[in-house]
Amino acid sequence: MKLAEVKFDAQGLVPVVVQDASSGAVLTLAYANHEALQETMDTGYSVFFSRSRGELWRKGETSGNRQKVAEITFDCDLDAVLYRVLPQGPACHTGRESCFHNPVTLSGQTTGIDNPSLGEVLATVYRTIQERIRDLPEGSYVARLHRDGLDRVLKKVGEEAGEVIIAAKNASPSELAWEASDLVFHLLVTLAEKGVHVDDLAKTLWERHRPSTKE
Repeated sequence: MKLAEVKFDAQGLVPVVVQDASSGAVLTLAYANHEALQETMDTGYSVFFSRSRGELWRKGETSGNRQKVAEITFDCDLDAVLYRVLPQGPACHTGRESCFHNPVTLSGQTTGIDNPSLGEVLATVYRTIQERIRDLPEGSYVARLHRDGLDRVLKKVGEEAGEVIIAAKNASPSELAWEASDLVFHLLVTLAEKGVHVDDLAKTLWERHRPSTKE
C-alpha cells in the first residue's frame, strides 16, 4: 500500500501501536505524521510525531533506547498503524519495558498475568541473560557461567539434557517441566554467548514449520 492511502486525522496524525516483535507485548501508543512514517520505512527505526513538542520524535535519539522495526502493518480502515519492533532498551521514559504497567483489577479477578506466552517469557529471560553477561553483577549465576567460559555453559546444556531424559522416563509432568525449563534456560545462555538472538531462533523454527501449513 502507499502512504497516500493512510487516513490521517485533522491534525495530519495517525495513532501507532508499538509491539515487541519477540514477546508480543504492547510497548506504547504514539502518533505519526506522513513524514514520520516515511522516515520509519526509510531508516528501519521507530519515528513518531511528538504532539507536545510539535516535531518529529526519533525514539532513542537521546536515550539510546531505539526500536528496530521488523514490520509495519495498517489496520483494516487504514487509520491506525502497528509497528512490530525489536527494542534496544526500555520503551517507557520511566525505565519500564512497556508504558502499559498500570493494571486495573477487574471484578472477581486479580491483577497481572498468571500465564504469559512462551514467546514473552523467552524474550524476557533472554534480555535478562544479555544484561547479566554485559554487567556481570556480583552473585549472578549467568555472570559466573560467562566467566567460566563457553565450555562450562555447554557442559551444563549436556547435563540438563540428561536430566530431561530422566524426567521424561518418570511419571511426573511437573518434574519434566522443571527440568525442561533448566535446559531451555541454558540453551538461551548459549545463544547469548554466541550472539544468536531468540528472534533468529523463532525465524528458523517458523521457516521450518511453514511448509507444513500449505497442505
